[in-house]
Amino acid sequence: MSNDAENDKIFKALSNFRRRNILDALKDNPQTTGALCDAFADLDRCTVMQHLRVLEEADLIIVKRQGRERWNYLNPLPIREIFDRWIGQYAGNAVEKLGRLKSDLEG
Repeated sequence: MSNDAENDKIFKALSNFRRRNILDALKDNPQTTGALCDAFADLDRCTVMQHLRVLEEADLIIVKRQGRERWNYLNPLPIREIFDRWIGQYAGNAVEKLGRLKSDLEG
């Protein structure tokens, strides 16, 4: 992540449960916009497109157009960068502390 403005876009995109659901839907396979609209039938097409635009602007999805279809691919790199910066170092410390606690309890 190169700057705070990019981070803000990523966190804003991830803050909405619908967008997180869309990312979950793209986790295993890319999908067309039409397929995503079908999967989220409780939303109108315009709303799904707005969510996709936010995800694309945050670089969380990559869009490729093939003819009349628009394919949406998950881009996991920004999420990985967030994990590395905000979670990874803290998780490592927690595992180390649990290891020491285990040793202290066994000793």
